[in-house]
Amino acid sequence: MKIIGITGGTGAGKTTALRALEALGALIIDADQVYHDLTVQSIPMRRDLEERFGSVYSPDGCLDRKKLGNIVFQNPEALKDLNHLVHHYVGAEIDRLLNLAREQGCLAAAIDAIELLGSGLGDKCDFTVAVTAPLDVRIRRIMAREGITEEYARLRAEAQKDEAYFKEHCDYVLENCEESPEAFAARALIFFRELLGL
Repeated sequence: MKIIGITGGTGAGKTTALRALEALGALIIDADQVYHDLTVQSIPMRRDLEERFGSVYSPDGCLDRKKLGNIVFQNPEALKDLNHLVHHYVGAEIDRLLNLAREQGCLAAAIDAIELLGSGLGDKCDFTVAVTAPLDVRIRRIMAREGITEEYARLRAEAQKDEAYFKEHCDYVLENCEESPEAFAARALIFFRELLGL
């Protein structure tokens, strides 16, 4: 089973690329979704979060992200501890999902993670692919997708690593410029077929 890491900035077109992989029979693992599920379902993770950061869960049992954010975004050491803790639990759960996919005879699995390269998840992959698009194109897509202002979309996009970072650190680059989503989807399908030797 081949494991492909997919990363890139918001609005670049990762979802379209992942749909192409899914059409080829790949299991898609969304690292962000794994994290959100674990904050609710993993008692050991909850225990470790509360041990390090205090009562960061609300009475309904959900992680109070705003409260946790107020702690870690003002304290670089706390943020480092949070990242270490999260990467440990998310990495272990992704390993479990990958092993399950292998047992089920999946042809490929894709790990979708914005922090693929810095979290250690990229080390689990046979290939890493950066999905990129020019910043202005990404900003327009984010605005249309989420109904937000250009200023806010720009702040979100510019808070992430730039295109050069992804191009330098990934094995492959899949560029998504001004073409239609359908055209990019077709090109992504061809790209992944070649990558997987199909």
